[in-house]
Amino acid sequence: MITDKKSPYRLVSDEKLVELRAREDALFLKRTPKAEETFNNAKKMLLNGVPMPWMGDWGTTHPIFVREAVGNRLTDIDGNQYIDFCLGDTGAMFGHSPEAVAEVVSKQVRLGITTMMPTTDALDIGTELGKRFSLPLWQVAMTATEANRYVIRICRTLTGRPKVLSMNESYHGSLDETLPHIGPEGKLELRSEYDMNPAVAKDALSRVVEFNDLEQLERELAHKDCACVLAEPVMTNCGMVLPDPGYHERLRELCTKYGTYLVIDETHTFSNGYGGYTRAYGLKPDFITLGKSIAGGIPVAVYGFTSEIATLINQSFGHQGVSDPMGVGGTLSANAFAIAAMRQTLTTVATEEAFEKMFAGQERLSNGLDDILKKYSIPWSLTRSGARCELQFMPTQPRNGSEAKNHFDWELMYYTHIYLANRGVLITPFHNMMLVPPVATDEDIDCLIQLWHDCLAELVECSEGN
Repeated sequence: MITDKKSPYRLVSDEKLVELRAREDALFLKRTPKAEETFNNAKKMLLNGVPMPWMGDWGTTHPIFVREAVGNRLTDIDGNQYIDFCLGDTGAMFGHSPEAVAEVVSKQVRLGITTMMPTTDALDIGTELGKRFSLPLWQVAMTATEANRYVIRICRTLTGRPKVLSMNESYHGSLDETLPHIGPEGKLELRSEYDMNPAVAKDALSRVVEFNDLEQLERELAHKDCACVLAEPVMTNCGMVLPDPGYHERLRELCTKYGTYLVIDETHTFSNGYGGYTRAYGLKPDFITLGKSIAGGIPVAVYGFTSEIATLINQSFGHQGVSDPMGVGGTLSANAFAIAAMRQTLTTVATEEAFEKMFAGQERLSNGLDDILKKYSIPWSLTRSGARCELQFMPTQPRNGSEAKNHFDWELMYYTHIYLANRGVLITPFHNMMLVPPVATDEDIDCLIQLWHDCLAELVECSEGN
């Protein structure tokens, strides 16, 4: 969601922001000479110097190259240490390389990595996931993107419908179905940064509505051509957007009314508790998809569904046990290594006690940030959800993706990010979302609060001096 928009609540002039950014760029270059040299060398064999495009999108002149990440501490190749509130954008939500998971995978790697055969650990994860999310049946994928793709395929097969409905400015991975957004004239457009598949007509696979807009939702579902609605319970891609009271109950009712499956993507909102947002708020989806954090950072994802759906899958093919019945799954999916990591994470790391620590940490962080906004009368707002909070460049919390996008300020955001990084703290790139792991201490949280205080106090001072 890269834009050239500027928040009307920026606090500082364009010229002053350029000046402050130049200061931080110079400090970053001074702190990271090895990273700069490595980046220049990497451009000879890696596209834009990184193995994945978004790894270069931290708003810095070159990426930070990591040497070690343990707990909530990250050390780069220049020897700089950072307190991490990004945590792999949720992948390491409980801390990098949890000791219990590290021990299990160290053992499993010598007992076999992938065999195309199940292990008994899979029964334990099925039982655990069913207990947490109240869906009885589960399957495993490599990534949350894959899990969403497989669920979409199943929904299309069972309904005979082609389209997927998603929320404007949401993100569910590299899926053609969920990349379009609502353009200025109310028509579907492909986001310019994602327009990689011109062979697929943007309206052939997709319907898009604004989050929290129930009237628009019913109007689009009434076409009865949507196999499923794919939605995060809290939007997390463009600045967190919370659901209105009653929104999810009505979403469930409308999906049932129009024969559309409801898919809840808990990849980020697992940070809302032991059973994600679904358990915390009593949602009743047909499918759940989940990835990133469920194996301590090891690539693996899952999708769960109801017994009724399992029966329909088997009836569609006439018998049970059909291998790859809908063209889903890969030879590395559900490998013994990833399954062992997931079992250990779910049973000993992602505990109710861990979530309680995370929620308490988020409250401490959010209260501290709210105090700063009030102290300096800064017209920004803070969105809280589970173990996360998000600083929004607008006085009220956004209700949908368009509101969030219209107040998104890329230059200001990346200035604040490099300010924090130069002083030893990392937060999530692409927006101002902060995730508190259970291993974060009060001192770690207070350090982030103090740095935000210093950063914002300077911006306010510059504003008053203009």
